[in-house]
Amino acid sequence: MKIRLVENGETGAYRPVDSFSYARLSEIGSLDEVLAFVSRSRAANPEARFLCTLDDLNQCCYTSMHAAGNDRIEWPAESVDFDDPRAVHAFEVARLEHVVARLDDARYRTTWEAVAGTLRPSPADIAALVATNRDASAVLDDVVYVQRLPVSRDDLLLAGLPNGYFSSDWDVFQNHAVIRRMEELHGYRFFGIGASWLGFVADAPPNAQGAARLIEDLTGLYGHAGDASDAWRELESLARRSPTLLLCYTEDFA
Repeated sequence: MKIRLVENGETGAYRPVDSFSYARLSEIGSLDEVLAFVSRSRAANPEARFLCTLDDLNQCCYTSMHAAGNDRIEWPAESVDFDDPRAVHAFEVARLEHVVARLDDARYRTTWEAVAGTLRPSPADIAALVATNRDASAVLDDVVYVQRLPVSRDDLLLAGLPNGYFSSDWDVFQNHAVIRRMEELHGYRFFGIGASWLGFVADAPPNAQGAARLIEDLTGLYGHAGDASDAWRELESLARRSPTLLLCYTEDFA
C-alpha cells in the first residue's frame, strides 16, 4: 500500500477531501491494511481521531457537499477567501465544530427506532449487504483519504464528512443514530464513510450471543427477517469471525 501524507493547502495531481486530509492511500491490498494505518495514526496522534473514505470517493464528496448544505447543519461560507489555505482551514474548523454541536443537540437528534424501516431494501439488497461484509475490502475505492479530525468521540467523526443527501437515503442525523447504536449496544466504532456505506470496527468479533443481538437489530433496521433468513444467518456467522461491519445507508445497494 502506498501512503502519501497530505500537506494543508497543497495543490497538484491530487485533490484532498479538505484541509483535514491527513493521508492518501493507494494500491491498497486489503481493508486490514487501511485499519492498521489508522491504528498507527491514532497512536501517533492521540489528540485526534481518524476517518476513512470508503466507496466511490468522488460521489461521496459530492453528496457530502450537498448534505452539508442542509439547514440543520449548514455553516455560512460567503466571506471565505478560498484562495487562502489558512482561511479555508479556519472555515472548515468552524464548520466541523458547528456540525459536532448539532449532532450532540437533542433538538436535532434522531432515534434508532425512528430510523428502523425507513430504507426499503429488497432481498437482493440484503444479499449484497452480506456479500460486501464477506469481502470487506471491496468497499474501498482505488484511493482512500484518511481525515485527521479534532473530535472527542468516534461517532462525531461523521461531522468531518457528513453524508446522506438523497431523500430516499438515511440523512446525516439518521446515519448518526445508526452509528451511535452500533457503538453503544454492539461495541463497533465508526471508522469510515463512502457514497453508500458506513464502516465499523470492534476490538474483537462478538460472541454468539452478541452476534445474534446484532442480527436482531439489523433485521429490525433493514427488514426481510423471513425471506432473507439465509443471508442473515450468513451475516451472523461472518460477524463472529471478523471485527469489521459494513452497513449501507442508501437505496438499491444490490
